[in-house]
Amino acid sequence: MRRLVLLRNHCAGMTLLLCVGVGSASAEESEVSETDLLNGTSPLRDQGDLAARMVAGIDRFLTRGLTASVERRGGHWKQDFSSREAYARSVSANRERLREIIGAVDPRPLPVQMELVGTTEQPSLVGQGAGYTVHAVRWRALDGVDGEGLLLRPTSSPVARIIAIPDADQTPEMLVGMAVGGAPEGQFGRRLAEACCEVLVPALINRSDTFSGNPRVCVTNQPHREFVYRMAYEMGRHVIGYEVQKVLAAVDYFASPAAGEKRPVGVMGYGEGGLLALYSGGLDSRIDVVVVSGYFQPRQQVWAEPIYRNVWRLLSEFGDAELAGLIAPRTLIVEACRGPEIDGPPKARKGHVGGAAPGKLTTPSIDTVRAEIERARGTYARLDASGNLKLIISQGGKGPPGTSDTLAALLAGLGQEAAASRLVSVGQPPKDFRKGFDPSDRQKRQLDQMIEFTQGLVRQSEFRRREHWSKTDASSVQKWTASCKAYRRRFWEDVIGRLPDASEPANPRSRRLYDRPKWRGYEVMLDVWPDVFASGILLVPKDLKQGEQRPVVVCQHGLEGTPRSTIEPRHAQAYSRFAVRLVERGFVVYAPQNPYIGGDAFRVLQRKANPLGLSLFSFIIGQHARTLAWLASLPFVDAERIGFYGISYGGKTAVRVPTILERYALSICSADFNDWIYKNTTIDHRTSYLFTGEYEMPEFNLGNTFNYAEMAGLMVPRPFMVERGHRDGVASDEWVAYEYAKVRRLYDELGIGDRTEIEFFNGGHKINGVGTFEFPHKHLKWPR
Repeated sequence: MRRLVLLRNHCAGMTLLLCVGVGSASAEESEVSETDLLNGTSPLRDQGDLAARMVAGIDRFLTRGLTASVERRGGHWKQDFSSREAYARSVSANRERLREIIGAVDPRPLPVQMELVGTTEQPSLVGQGAGYTVHAVRWRALDGVDGEGLLLRPTSSPVARIIAIPDADQTPEMLVGMAVGGAPEGQFGRRLAEACCEVLVPALINRSDTFSGNPRVCVTNQPHREFVYRMAYEMGRHVIGYEVQKVLAAVDYFASPAAGEKRPVGVMGYGEGGLLALYSGGLDSRIDVVVVSGYFQPRQQVWAEPIYRNVWRLLSEFGDAELAGLIAPRTLIVEACRGPEIDGPPKARKGHVGGAAPGKLTTPSIDTVRAEIERARGTYARLDASGNLKLIISQGGKGPPGTSDTLAALLAGLGQEAAASRLVSVGQPPKDFRKGFDPSDRQKRQLDQMIEFTQGLVRQSEFRRREHWSKTDASSVQKWTASCKAYRRRFWEDVIGRLPDASEPANPRSRRLYDRPKWRGYEVMLDVWPDVFASGILLVPKDLKQGEQRPVVVCQHGLEGTPRSTIEPRHAQAYSRFAVRLVERGFVVYAPQNPYIGGDAFRVLQRKANPLGLSLFSFIIGQHARTLAWLASLPFVDAERIGFYGISYGGKTAVRVPTILERYALSICSADFNDWIYKNTTIDHRTSYLFTGEYEMPEFNLGNTFNYAEMAGLMVPRPFMVERGHRDGVASDEWVAYEYAKVRRLYDELGIGDRTEIEFFNGGHKINGVGTFEFPHKHLKWPR
């Protein structure tokens, strides 16, 4: 039971409203405080774990957003159906945005040469089948990155040229029958060669974890695809983009005189290969026919698939039906069959640390495949190409890929109906001339090349960021802040993801939690969006005078923390009770709850947010904006003197939230500031996030746009400080000092060097509370 009590603050002369808990509340919560200052709030009656409820509410918000994304995508399309040529022009911007979000942005070397790979002991000719030969080949896709695989060449002139892409866990040899794996009828690479097609079968990065790591540093249980994804995503690239580039480089070759007489080009893929076929066909109109097998379906559940399928902003503009719209009016054949099925990443084991992201693949129901096909039919119909979109079902959607009907439709789409008569469902596999061939060497080469290409991007990233920031003007503080407005907007909209302003009334609620000799503490809840609220604990000094307005320090907890972490003795080893120590110095203190708590429960929020062009910090910024507005409304708060002080994940917050929300008058980053891009991408240090379970850390294309120095630059002219323990395992002192030196130089050159500091101390991952306590005294103008 709860009752409302009207009290009078005798010291301040204010009338106050207090909610007094009875029954289930703690003894301290039940006491009536005559100095409760939370006027204008209603009773907070919510019980249970508010942090878990916060995460669950954001999850519901995102789930609705994923569902609604289907209807909202139309706003990104300006299709012109007046002619096929006009349509192609009208979707060119969509095609370029797709290229950008999958990271297929690097120039491919031209001309492409198809190299025969052999040695003195083993020539490139590795096999021979009925009417075709099999060669080991490679072709250059990017600088230092080759495609590798098998080229099946008919002994007579080919009727078509086809890139047959296996699933990630299939080798090229499996797709042509030179290795065990899959049903014989699913060996569509071989079967198309038997039908007199020239067939190129590329090797993909697989889902094993054999080489995921640096043997000198750490090896993880992440699938190879995830290991590449994590570092590439930070650099605006993607394992999907890299492999699409390999496919398109093969198209470059097939379209060149070096390939011989011009022939129609098709791409067919299964599983992960189906994904690549769909994306490649959407990007390149030189591909005449696209076959997607074991992949096509609604994508609103992409967050539950393996993380290497996570694409920034994908669902804001593209589902599989929209990607089909980029292929239209060309022929697209969707084969509904049993897809690759995995329950998750490899298990952690001796020699391979855990931390891989969860994610499953299952075969979709035939109804869901049909539903997505139906969404695509409208585009084909308006282009008078309805017959070019085909759905072929293999045994009710559960059969093997590469049915004879599918291959016949592919050949017909390429204008080679007669070749379909040569299709053999179960033929003889080609004879393998190699002895004891091990595909793992090729897999390691392919993986190493992608890693090295990405590490090269990391090494160049500082120069790319300088180019990105070249339009700023550092000749004065005024010109710097004016020129940073566009960068602040890009940071919010393009990197973090911007949500609309709060849509719900704040409806502030409160209850007292603490009553100490010098201060009182109140739990607070504020509404933001449907199902999304902000909460925290407000600490108020007892010596406030009537009409006095004091500065506020917002004290932000770290990973898996709560506002109580900043207050209570049991968390003092890391947090040093810094909220309490600051309120005892006379500051008003607010400790917010941020939603990075609950393990995979909160990391899934990032998975659900990214395809919508959002992130966890999209919500944190909205929560803090609502909190700042509420704090500014309190009569004892000086709205111009609200500072931020965060540790660990709260330090991550310190360079993301105050840089955007200019109402924060200063920011202190503790136990987090470092060369953030290097930390997220390097394979050479054990502290790298490549080797941990924080799979939510990569932020798309951050490496080319904003490191921590650039984020801190958005604080100018407001004060900014770094707190660093020598033994903090987040990074080395050298990383921290190197990145901070750029901040110090900027402030110095702008003539405001006294507004930034760094304090090193003998200690680890913790609040030290020496210089960082003096910093708000100085810059929030509160005497000690």
